[in-house]
Amino acid sequence: MQEGARDGKPSGLSMQTEFLTAQHEEELVDMLSNRPDWPPALPGRRRSLHYGYTFSYKTFGIDEDVPFRPFPEWLRGILPREPNERRDPDQVCVQHYPPGAGIPPHVDTHGAYGDELYALSLGSPVVMQFRDGHRRSPDGAARADVDLPARSMLRMGGEARLHWTHGIRARKTDTLADGTVRPRRHRWSVTYRWLREGAACACGDEELCDTARRRRGLGREYRWEREEEAAARARDGS
Repeated sequence: MQEGARDGKPSGLSMQTEFLTAQHEEELVDMLSNRPDWPPALPGRRRSLHYGYTFSYKTFGIDEDVPFRPFPEWLRGILPREPNERRDPDQVCVQHYPPGAGIPPHVDTHGAYGDELYALSLGSPVVMQFRDGHRRSPDGAARADVDLPARSMLRMGGEARLHWTHGIRARKTDTLADGTVRPRRHRWSVTYRWLREGAACACGDEELCDTARRRRGLGREYRWEREEEAAARARDGS
């Protein structure tokens, strides 16, 4: 994978393009498009399927009330492999983004999940926004736009994983660095997470780390959590 950092992007961010073939992607997109177990679609919103442990939109960890769901064979064929990876991910989230859908800026929960995660992009490319809330620039927090091509595998570790938020703006087009306006179409993402041993992070970031905030008695008041909870209530019809 190619590592990023010197071009304004956070350290620990790397990408492998063409992680799978165009034919493999086409087969996966066709299969995912026709799966009967997707939750009901709400206009303009993404929807999710969970394998392994189920991601909880209330705690942003895992849902302890839902049994472990074994990985299907098609998913086993697209698990990221690194020399130091000795086990499969513990939690995999497959999401469908209709044109115009996004996801609020967020950091995956520090205590629940380990120091790296991977995300595979299928279908339409999209621009993801990264923001660093600690190193301030004159116009606010440092920002970086990262274009995610189809069939690319993104790895977030280190600074990119723990100390930068990432999100996708809800809009129908993306404007690229050369001024090209690119329309969005249907996109699928596959996010791979490993549980953190002991469920406690040692980074000490009181803005972004749930463990650090809990130790200081600060609670968990993250804007993206409130937005995700509101989206979850809308999905549940409550």
